[in-house]
Amino acid sequence: MRPTLQFWFELASTYSYLSAMRIEAAAAVRGVTVQWRPFLLGPIFAAQGWSTSPFLVYPAKGRYMWRDMERLCADRNLPFVRPDPFPQNGLLAARIALAAGAAGVDMPAFCRTVYQAQFAQGYDISDPSVLATCLHAAGLPAQLLEHATTPEIKQSLRIQNDTAVALGLFGAPSFTVESEIFWGDDRLDQALEWAAATT
Repeated sequence: MRPTLQFWFELASTYSYLSAMRIEAAAAVRGVTVQWRPFLLGPIFAAQGWSTSPFLVYPAKGRYMWRDMERLCADRNLPFVRPDPFPQNGLLAARIALAAGAAGVDMPAFCRTVYQAQFAQGYDISDPSVLATCLHAAGLPAQLLEHATTPEIKQSLRIQNDTAVALGLFGAPSFTVESEIFWGDDRLDQALEWAAATT
Protein backbone atom coordinates (compact mmCIF):
# COMPACT_ATOMS: atom_id res chain seq x y z
CA MET A 1 0.00 0.00 0.00
CA ARG A 2 1.47 3.35 -1.09
CA PRO A 3 2.00 6.03 1.55
CA THR A 4 -0.34 9.02 1.28
CA LEU A 5 0.10 12.72 1.84
CA GLN A 6 -2.79 15.20 1.93
CA PHE A 7 -2.07 18.49 0.19
CA TRP A 8 -4.18 21.31 1.66
CA PHE A 9 -4.14 24.36 -0.58
CA GLU A 10 -5.95 27.63 -1.17
CA LEU A 11 -6.31 28.57 -4.83
CA ALA A 12 -5.58 32.24 -4.07
CA SER A 13 -2.40 31.41 -2.15
CA THR A 14 0.98 32.42 -3.54
CA TYR A 15 2.98 29.70 -1.84
CA SER A 16 0.36 27.08 -2.71
CA TYR A 17 1.13 27.92 -6.35
CA LEU A 18 4.73 26.92 -5.79
CA SER A 19 3.78 23.59 -4.22
CA ALA A 20 1.07 22.74 -6.74
CA MET A 21 3.50 23.05 -9.61
CA ARG A 22 5.99 20.54 -8.16
CA ILE A 23 4.24 18.25 -5.71
CA GLU A 24 3.25 15.45 -8.09
CA ALA A 25 6.75 14.99 -9.51
CA ALA A 26 8.34 15.20 -6.05
CA ALA A 27 5.86 12.66 -4.65
CA ALA A 28 6.36 10.24 -7.54
CA VAL A 29 10.10 10.07 -6.81
CA ARG A 30 9.29 8.91 -3.27
CA GLY A 31 6.40 6.64 -4.16
CA VAL A 32 3.89 8.80 -2.29
CA THR A 33 0.26 9.29 -3.34
CA VAL A 34 -1.01 12.88 -3.11
CA GLN A 35 -4.59 13.68 -2.13
CA TRP A 36 -5.48 17.23 -3.17
CA ARG A 37 -7.59 19.09 -0.58
CA PRO A 38 -8.79 22.58 -1.58
CA PHE A 39 -9.97 24.80 1.26
CA LEU A 40 -10.51 28.48 2.02
CA LEU A 41 -8.26 30.57 4.20
CA GLY A 42 -10.79 33.40 4.63
CA PRO A 43 -12.83 31.71 7.40
CA ILE A 44 -9.64 30.60 9.16
CA PHE A 45 -8.21 34.12 9.08
CA ALA A 46 -11.56 35.55 10.23
CA ALA A 47 -11.45 33.28 13.29
CA GLN A 48 -8.13 34.94 14.17
CA GLY A 49 -9.64 38.41 13.81
CA TRP A 50 -8.25 39.20 10.36
CA SER A 51 -10.49 40.48 7.59
CA THR A 52 -7.90 39.84 4.88
CA SER A 53 -4.58 38.14 4.21
CA PRO A 54 -1.84 38.55 6.83
CA PHE A 55 0.30 39.79 3.94
CA LEU A 56 -1.94 42.86 3.90
CA VAL A 57 -2.41 43.04 7.65
CA TYR A 58 1.38 43.23 8.06
CA PRO A 59 2.78 45.28 5.14
CA ALA A 60 6.41 44.37 5.82
CA LYS A 61 5.48 40.70 5.62
CA GLY A 62 3.69 41.37 2.36
CA ARG A 63 6.69 43.13 0.82
CA TYR A 64 8.89 40.22 1.82
CA MET A 65 6.46 37.67 0.36
CA TRP A 66 6.34 39.34 -3.06
CA ARG A 67 10.13 39.50 -3.29
CA ASP A 68 10.41 35.92 -2.02
CA MET A 69 7.97 34.76 -4.70
CA GLU A 70 9.99 36.56 -7.38
CA ARG A 71 13.18 34.83 -6.26
CA LEU A 72 11.63 31.38 -5.89
CA CYS A 73 9.79 31.50 -9.20
CA ALA A 74 12.91 32.66 -11.02
CA ASP A 75 14.88 29.82 -9.42
CA ARG A 76 12.25 27.26 -10.49
CA ASN A 77 11.65 28.73 -13.96
CA LEU A 78 8.04 29.52 -13.10
CA PRO A 79 6.40 32.62 -14.57
CA PHE A 80 5.14 35.04 -11.95
CA VAL A 81 3.05 38.21 -11.90
CA ARG A 82 1.33 39.89 -8.98
CA PRO A 83 -2.41 39.39 -9.38
CA ASP A 84 -4.66 42.38 -8.94
CA PRO A 85 -6.59 42.30 -6.70
CA PHE A 86 -4.79 40.30 -4.04
CA PRO A 87 -5.91 38.17 -2.39
CA GLN A 88 -8.37 36.96 -4.96
CA ASN A 89 -11.67 35.26 -4.25
CA GLY A 90 -11.05 31.53 -4.74
CA LEU A 91 -14.50 30.35 -3.62
CA LEU A 92 -15.87 29.29 -7.01
CA ALA A 93 -12.53 27.83 -8.09
CA ALA A 94 -12.40 25.70 -4.93
CA ARG A 95 -15.94 24.48 -5.55
CA ILE A 96 -15.04 23.54 -9.13
CA ALA A 97 -12.00 21.65 -7.87
CA LEU A 98 -14.21 19.66 -5.51
CA ALA A 99 -16.71 19.06 -8.30
CA ALA A 100 -13.87 17.69 -10.42
CA GLY A 101 -12.83 15.40 -7.59
CA ALA A 102 -16.40 14.20 -7.11
CA ALA A 103 -16.66 13.46 -10.84
CA GLY A 104 -13.46 11.44 -10.76
CA VAL A 105 -11.65 13.64 -13.28
CA ASP A 106 -8.28 15.37 -13.03
CA MET A 107 -8.63 17.89 -10.20
CA PRO A 108 -4.87 18.64 -10.06
CA ALA A 109 -4.81 19.59 -13.75
CA PHE A 110 -7.59 22.11 -13.17
CA CYS A 111 -5.89 23.54 -10.09
CA ARG A 112 -2.62 24.01 -11.92
CA THR A 113 -4.36 25.91 -14.72
CA VAL A 114 -6.03 28.16 -12.13
CA TYR A 115 -2.68 28.92 -10.51
CA GLN A 116 -1.14 29.64 -13.90
CA ALA A 117 -4.03 31.90 -14.91
CA GLN A 118 -3.65 33.88 -11.70
CA PHE A 119 0.07 33.95 -10.96
CA ALA A 120 1.54 33.57 -14.45
CA GLN A 121 -0.99 35.59 -16.46
CA GLY A 122 -2.62 37.88 -13.92
CA TYR A 123 -6.24 36.85 -14.53
CA ASP A 124 -8.97 37.17 -11.91
CA ILE A 125 -9.91 33.66 -10.77
CA SER A 126 -13.24 34.83 -9.36
CA ASP A 127 -14.40 35.39 -12.96
CA PRO A 128 -16.45 32.40 -14.19
CA SER A 129 -15.25 32.96 -17.76
CA VAL A 130 -11.63 32.64 -16.59
CA LEU A 131 -12.48 29.42 -14.77
CA ALA A 132 -14.28 28.09 -17.84
CA THR A 133 -11.08 28.70 -19.79
CA CYS A 134 -9.12 26.88 -17.08
CA LEU A 135 -11.44 23.87 -17.36
CA HIS A 136 -10.95 23.81 -21.12
CA ALA A 137 -7.16 24.11 -20.77
CA ALA A 138 -7.18 21.19 -18.31
CA GLY A 139 -9.26 19.08 -20.68
CA LEU A 140 -12.18 18.88 -18.25
CA PRO A 141 -15.91 19.15 -19.01
CA ALA A 142 -17.43 22.63 -18.98
CA GLN A 143 -20.39 21.26 -17.00
CA LEU A 144 -18.24 21.24 -13.87
CA LEU A 145 -18.73 25.00 -13.64
CA GLU A 146 -22.47 24.52 -13.25
CA HIS A 147 -22.09 21.50 -10.98
CA ALA A 148 -19.91 23.59 -8.65
CA THR A 149 -22.93 25.70 -7.69
CA THR A 150 -25.04 22.77 -6.48
CA PRO A 151 -25.92 22.42 -2.78
CA GLU A 152 -23.93 19.18 -2.60
CA ILE A 153 -20.67 20.80 -3.69
CA LYS A 154 -21.23 23.86 -1.53
CA GLN A 155 -21.71 21.58 1.47
CA SER A 156 -18.64 19.58 0.46
CA LEU A 157 -16.49 22.71 0.66
CA ARG A 158 -17.94 23.61 4.06
CA ILE A 159 -17.06 20.13 5.30
CA GLN A 160 -13.60 20.46 3.81
CA ASN A 161 -13.02 23.70 5.70
CA ASP A 162 -14.40 22.24 8.93
CA THR A 163 -11.96 19.35 8.53
CA ALA A 164 -9.06 21.76 8.00
CA VAL A 165 -10.00 23.59 11.20
CA ALA A 166 -10.34 20.33 13.12
CA LEU A 167 -6.87 19.31 11.95
CA GLY A 168 -5.47 22.59 13.26
CA LEU A 169 -4.51 24.06 9.90
CA PHE A 170 -3.86 27.80 9.89
CA GLY A 171 -2.24 28.50 6.53
CA ALA A 172 -1.60 27.20 3.04
CA PRO A 173 -0.06 25.18 1.72
CA SER A 174 -0.22 22.60 4.46
CA PHE A 175 0.58 18.92 4.21
CA THR A 176 -0.73 16.24 6.53
CA VAL A 177 0.40 12.69 7.10
CA GLU A 178 -2.04 11.15 9.54
CA SER A 179 -1.84 13.55 12.53
CA GLU A 180 1.40 15.25 11.46
CA ILE A 181 1.12 18.77 10.00
CA PHE A 182 3.73 20.46 7.83
CA TRP A 183 3.14 24.09 6.84
CA GLY A 184 4.60 25.96 3.92
CA ASP A 185 6.10 25.16 0.54
CA ASP A 186 9.50 24.91 2.22
CA ARG A 187 8.22 21.93 4.22
CA LEU A 188 6.98 19.93 1.24
CA ASP A 189 10.08 17.76 0.94
CA GLN A 190 10.10 17.02 4.66
CA ALA A 191 6.41 16.10 4.52
CA LEU A 192 7.03 13.72 1.61
CA GLU A 193 9.94 12.07 3.39
CA TRP A 194 7.77 11.65 6.48
CA ALA A 195 5.00 10.09 4.40
CA ALA A 196 7.44 7.75 2.66
CA ALA A 197 8.72 6.56 6.03
CA THR A 198 5.24 5.68 7.32
CA THR A 199 4.65 2.70 5.03
